Parts: sequence; C-alpha cells; structure tokens
Amino acid sequence: MSAPAPAYKIGIAKMVLSGDTVIIRGQPQGGPPPEKVIALSGITAPKLARQKTVNNNTETKDEPFGWEAREFLRKKIVGKVVTFTAEKPPNATREYGSIWIGKDPTKDENVIESLLAEGLVKIRDSSRNFPPMKKLVEIEDAARAQGKGLWGTDIQKHVRDIKWTIDNPKQFVNKHNGQPIKAIMEYVRDGSTVRLTLLPDYYTISLMMSGIRCPAIKQDGESEPYAEEARYFVESKLLQQDVEVILESVNNAYFVGTILHPAGNIAEALLKQGFAKCVDWSLAVMKSGAATLRAAEKVAKESKTRIWTNYTSNAPIISPKDKEFTGVVLEIVNGDALMIKLSNGTYKKIFLASIRPPREKNNGPDEEGKQSPRPKGFKPLYEIPWMYEAREFLRKKLIGKKVSVTVDYIQPAKDTYPAKTCCTVMAGGTNIAEALVSKGYATVVRYRNDNDQRSSHYDKLLESELKAQKAAIGLHAKKDIPTHRVQDTSGDPAKARKFLPFLKRIQKTEAVVEFVASGSRLRLYIPKESVLVTFLLAGVVCPRGARPTAGGGPMQIAEPYGEEALQFTKEKCLQRDVHVTIEDMDKAGSFIGWLWIENENMSVSLVEHGLATMHHAAESSEYARAIKTAEENAKMKRIGLWRDFIEVDREVEREKNAPIMERVVKYDKVIVTVVKPDGNFYVQNIDLIPKLEALMERMHHDFKNCSSPMPGSFVPRKGYMCAARFTADDNWYRAKIEKVTEDGYAHIFYIDYGNREILDFTRLAPMPPSLDIEPPYVSEYVLSCIKLPTDADDLREAVRAFCADTLNKKLLLNIESRGTPPAVTLVDAATNCDIGKNLIREGLVLMEYTREPRLAALMSEYRAAQEHAKTSRLNLWRHGDITEDDAIEFGARR
Repeated sequence: MSAPAPAYKIGIAKMVLSGDTVIIRGQPQGGPPPEKVIALSGITAPKLARQKTVNNNTETKDEPFGWEAREFLRKKIVGKVVTFTAEKPPNATREYGSIWIGKDPTKDENVIESLLAEGLVKIRDSSRNFPPMKKLVEIEDAARAQGKGLWGTDIQKHVRDIKWTIDNPKQFVNKHNGQPIKAIMEYVRDGSTVRLTLLPDYYTISLMMSGIRCPAIKQDGESEPYAEEARYFVESKLLQQDVEVILESVNNAYFVGTILHPAGNIAEALLKQGFAKCVDWSLAVMKSGAATLRAAEKVAKESKTRIWTNYTSNAPIISPKDKEFTGVVLEIVNGDALMIKLSNGTYKKIFLASIRPPREKNNGPDEEGKQSPRPKGFKPLYEIPWMYEAREFLRKKLIGKKVSVTVDYIQPAKDTYPAKTCCTVMAGGTNIAEALVSKGYATVVRYRNDNDQRSSHYDKLLESELKAQKAAIGLHAKKDIPTHRVQDTSGDPAKARKFLPFLKRIQKTEAVVEFVASGSRLRLYIPKESVLVTFLLAGVVCPRGARPTAGGGPMQIAEPYGEEALQFTKEKCLQRDVHVTIEDMDKAGSFIGWLWIENENMSVSLVEHGLATMHHAAESSEYARAIKTAEENAKMKRIGLWRDFIEVDREVEREKNAPIMERVVKYDKVIVTVVKPDGNFYVQNIDLIPKLEALMERMHHDFKNCSSPMPGSFVPRKGYMCAARFTADDNWYRAKIEKVTEDGYAHIFYIDYGNREILDFTRLAPMPPSLDIEPPYVSEYVLSCIKLPTDADDLREAVRAFCADTLNKKLLLNIESRGTPPAVTLVDAATNCDIGKNLIREGLVLMEYTREPRLAALMSEYRAAQEHAKTSRLNLWRHGDITEDDAIEFGARR
C-alpha cells in the first residue's frame, strides 16, 4: 500500500533559526497570522553560537559552517512565498517537513536539496537508509566528492568571532561617525526596539530607533494599544533582512540609531502608519531625517490613523493643491517675507515659518507715557541692526531663483495685520529659514507643546539657533554690531547735485535696485557711496503704469503697456546687482544713465520687447545703433507698442500672402518594436516585414550551414556592422557595434529590431556581404508636439503607458517634421485614436508648442486634451498647474 500524498501548505518564510529550522507565517486570520516552526526532515545543520544569559550559563560558539548554512537559507527564502509540508512524529517536540521556494513543489526549488548540494548540512544517520532519501543521499555524495562546505578540509576557518558586548558604546558610535553599517535584523522586541548583527565583524547590539517610540509590549501585563501590530509591521518588513544602520547615540544599554532599507526608513513608515510617535530627545541626535519623521507623523495625525484616532489638530486645513508649489523669488519683502511668482504667472507673498527677523529695539515710552516716535528719515532696513545683513543674505541667495515652497500653516489675521501664509522654502536643497537662523540673522519662535502651527523643520531650526548662540554670531553677538549710514538723494535736487560730479566720474559702478516705480524709473542703492538715488533709464521713452495722484487724489490709469513695462523691469532688475553709468540729472534730482544687468542693457531690452521707444536724445549716444536695431526688430515682430503698427513692406506683404503649407497626412502601417527609457521608439513598416523575414531566413540559413566563427576571428570596432548571436534564441541577426569594452564585451544595436544588449566577442561574426546591402528595417522616431516629463518617476510612468498603448499593436504613422529623429504622430489602427493626444489627455505628458501653421489644427486638438487633463487634475496636473515660467504661454521668446 503506497504512502499517502503529503499535505502541501503555502506561507511566507518569516525567519531562519538555523540551517535546518525555519519559522513560516501562515495566512492572516483577523490578527497577526499563525506561525509554524518547521525542522527540515532528514537533515541536521551545524549549530549556531549561543550567548550566556540568565537561563543559560554556558556560552557556545558556532559549529563550522553554522553561520553559512543559516545565511544560505535566509537569503534563499526569508520574505518569500514557500510551499511546505508539516508533520509531527510520535513523541516529537516539533514539526518536520520539506520546503519549496514557490507554489509548485513539482517544479520549484527544494531547499533541502540546495543545502545538501552546497555541503552545508548532512543527512541524519537514522534517515540515510530510508528509500525516499535516495536522491538526497546522491546529492550529499556529490557534495562530499567535490569537497564542498562541511566536506572540505578547512572547515575550522568557517567559525564566526561573535562580539556579544561592546566595552565602550559611545566610542564605538563616534568611531563610525554617522557612516552606514551593514547589518541583519535578528529580533524585534517592539516596533521601535530591535536586535541587530553588525557586519562584517559580527557585533550583536540592541537598538532603539532614533526619533520615534512605538507602543510598549509587556511580557507580564497588558501591552499598549497597537503594540503587537507595530511589532508585526516591522517583522513583516525587516525581520532577517539586510539593512543599514546609522548609529547616532547611546541610551543606557541600548544604541540609538536610524535603520535604512532599500525600500526606505522603517521609522518613517511606522509614523505614517500611526504605529509610532516622534520623540524630541532622540530626534535631536539624528544626523539627518528628523524633518521627514515629523512630516510622516503629521500625515498619520491628519488621517487619524491608529494611535492618532482621537487626535484633534489646531492647525487650519490647507487644500493639497495649495500645500506645495514652486515659484521664482521676485522680492525680499523683509527678513522673513518673500514675494514669489508662481508657475501660472500669479504672485504670492509668503513668510518663512517659525522664525522672527531682526526687529527694532523698543526705546520705551516718553515722559507722557507715549511710545517714542522714530526719528525723521529713519530707514529700518539700514538702521535696525542685522536687518540689512538678513535681507542681503536672502537677496543674494534667492532673487531670481526657483524655489520649492511647502505651506506649514496659515497665521490668522489679527488686529490690523492680515493673515500670513507661513512656509518652508527650499532652494538648491537648502532650507532657507534654517540657513538664516544658522547665520544669526533670525531667531526661532517658541510655541506651546499643543500648538501644531509650526515649521515642518522646526527641530532643525532649533538646532541651528543653538549653534548660532554658541558661536555668538548675528543677533546673538554682544559686540561688533553693524551700522549703516545711508544718504538719500531722492526728491532732494540740492543733495543730488552734490553727488553728481563724482558719480559721473566713476563710469560703471555697482548698485542694487531697491524699488521699481515704472519701466524706466528705479530706486538704486550704491554701496560704494552709501547713497540712495532715483535713476531714470537713458535713451528711451517708456509708458507709465498706474500711479497715485499728487495730493492723494484717485489713481491715474496706466498708459498702454505701462503695467507690462513695469513688470518686465521688476522681474529683470528688482533687488538685483546691476551696473550703472550716470550721465546727467533732471530738475527733480533724478539721475539719468544706462543700466546693465548681466551685460544686458535695460534700455535696449525694453525697446526690443516693444515696451519702450527710442528717445531722440539717444541718437547721439554710443548705444544709438543698438536701440534703433531693437526698435526695428520689435516693429517687425509686431509686439508690445508696435502690435498695431502698419508699415508698407513688400517683403512682409509677399510673406503674408504666401500660401500656407498644408499638413500632409500619409499613413504608414507600422508596429512599435522597442520603446527607449527617454520615450523615443523604434518601428518596423508592416509592408516591409516579408522582406525582413526573407532576409532573416537567408541569414539563419547561411550561419546554420557554415561552421560557427572561430573565437577571436572577428575583432569588433565601434561603428562596425556585424552579425550578432542574440542571447534569447541563439540565432544570428544584423547588428551595429556601439561600444567596445576592455574586458571583451561589445554593446550591440540590432538594426532591424531596435533592441540592444551586451555580448561577448565570441558571439560576434563578420556580416556576410550579401546581407550587408539592405538598409535597416527599423527606424527611430519621437512623438510630434509632445514634451515628456523631466521628473524620473513621471517619465517612467509616461513611457510605461506609451508601451501599453503601442507594443504589439498595428499602428498608423505619419511623419510631421523631419529631424534626428523625425517627429511623428501615431494612430491606433483599431480605434483610430491618436496615441500622443491620449497621453496628453491622461496628463502623462505635456503638449510641446510649435508655431508651424500647418500643425495648427493638431495643436488645437492637443491643447484641448491638455486642458482636460489640467482641469481634471490627472497625473502631472494632480498638484495644480505645473506650466514652466518660461513656457510660451507666458510670453517667453522663442
């Protein structure tokens, strides 16, 4: 009578206790899933070392290959789906069985066989003569014959030198200096406390995760809510996984540090899932990442996840579309306030969260109990200590730069003060508020413990302030307080006249644009002379914007293009470093001259953009030709003031009346063979596929009937055509060599299919002359009028969607413009849908603007598709309008 078939079960390998013992986690059943300890049947593995404990007075070492057997099995199965059998023999204390990696025991790898094949375990003597063990005995005999593992001659070298204790933990932390250490997570006591083996020296340590605390698990009482779930969460992610640990401090018998896994920071994941809370004292010891943990905790708080079920925030709700945005800094309003131009062309005033800029000292009340008034002509920027330095720091770091903004909270309006949008501003990876505080140019606001309205980087701000205090710099300095004595000539012709002679002699001098009143009227600070002046651009007549009437009357309306000119000069010059040459002065005390910003003459630039005209006085200047040319160009382009300008010009009329080239639609039937990571793709013409098949048949026939090329008979060179033996099917195909490496490999491009691979020289051969005359059967193209995302994740998603829409489908291709590669449109032959338009409509790519008249209709369709994606907030548009400031829709020049 035959033995009954084994009962197979499926689970997840949770942990390997030794080379022959595994803990397998079953299917969840409403709580943490059940677990089984399975001893592998018929074999025995070398024992692992044991530490001396209260219950175990004997410390043991590894048996030879005990660690290698455990590691071999751990790397094979931990975290993977396995099939296993489990049977508890009479009088046995544990269950025995077999384990396969996968769900099909008839095909998948048997771990017992794998261990025996590596010589890491032995068959038990009592099981050797059992008939089902015959195959395993053969595997063991083969390992013994090859001297593998336990059957080798140097097995005593395979014993770990384990360090159970570290004599000086603080010195050990300092020695590693925040560098990641490779480790294996051996045990999870609770969600934030674990035991690790540090590699390669086999130190065993207990570690508390920096910055967090999970609910406690009590061995002799009721655990805190969610304690078991937190431990299971960590176990399911990291138990017996390879990790990296950054040791940051020591707390009693525990190390304190950050655990990193290729999938991310486990502390951050615990916080996001509501399994942990931030702990201020250990956040302070972190080398980096404290702000990330705060942000993760905030996510859990706002979603009231698990331990935060009853949490109530006092912070106002900020919609996701307003939470994060990018923009260009146009003005530093104060030491903690910025004016930003958003990507949609609007302007927004924001404040740096949780900091306070330099403030005027309170001089106290006068004899009548009233606040002492400021002295006449008081200029806060220059006369309040450190305010000018704070403004200059921000100006030099931010003006004209693109920044990322995260809204932390909105301070409500109070008394006569409006509400403030308080944010974290990042520029080039630098937290601007943190940098400002570290220089001593601002202080940190203190909050009550229950106040959530604070910077998302609040811990870093406090750390930076402490460093500034210790260094006694900026606002924390006790001496060397800066003072700035500035003279102002604005509106004072007599004072201005005194400065005119030597300002004219200086020729080009450095200045800072403090204010822009109109397109051609600015207020400058000249540091070299410590003087403020009103400055008029020479050589141009510029329309004026809206302005108040003298005496407090109603606002005067702007002249045509006056507001545009004002904004143009603001965006170009405000708070920028410029060079000026002063030539004269008007009767109101305003200086007249030329201004350059990065070698760009602003008078010429205004005229070139149609925002000013040439003044007759410029005809005698050295810049007359440049201004005249700029004006002629503006007229030709019909921009700004010249929009409605009419001038009879035969060439212009001839060009205007020339027939517009129509878009030609001539579809080729194609299939897409390969899509590159950058979005370019290769296609084959379906009508030419019979010719390609005939060519391949001849090629395969020639190489089949001829002997294989002798190794080394063909010396590959970059750019050479050759025959290459494709790895997948071992057949020969036409290819081009794109690169040759010194270690005997060549980077190959298959010219008839579009795919690439790296081959050994022995898989290459000369191209038969009869096969070299036909052109490639694959061509590279790019989608017309499509702009792929710049973000790597968004690009991958767009390419993935494009692959799904095109690969293995019959398509229609129309060439829209020639180039390298040509730009085309693709239409699905089955649905008659434009592939590019669908990608735009789904918000996966952007429309690329073109001025070609023949593509106007196509552009109209694509624009409508993009508007749909934008209004529906699909994919790229999920956080709002992402259009670049320099996009054509915002008036950028092409």
